Amino acid sequence: MSVIDVHRPHALDKEHARQAAETLAQDLSSQFDVHYQWEGDQLKFKRSGVKGHLNITPTDLHIHLELGMMLRPFKSRIEQEIHSQLDQIIKV
Repeated sequence: MSVIDVHRPHALDKEHARQAAETLAQDLSSQFDVHYQWEGDQLKFKRSGVKGHLNITPTDLHIHLELGMMLRPFKSRIEQEIHSQLDQIIKV
């Protein structure tokens, strides 16, 4: 199992942090066919070969994805896309 673990500090209020997480989830969903759902302040991701979550705290977004064998070759692309999207939607 290959893991992507990203922490991104933010200075957003809870509502804007949640909007940023939703924007990221929508993008990942459209690009990588990932399904997601909210459970409180945690956003859970799932599809064949990948599962994970995004936790929102008052100062940090934490994204943790576990990639199966078939998606390992795409790890750097997926991680790069996460960082790129976070750069666009979070202004610290």
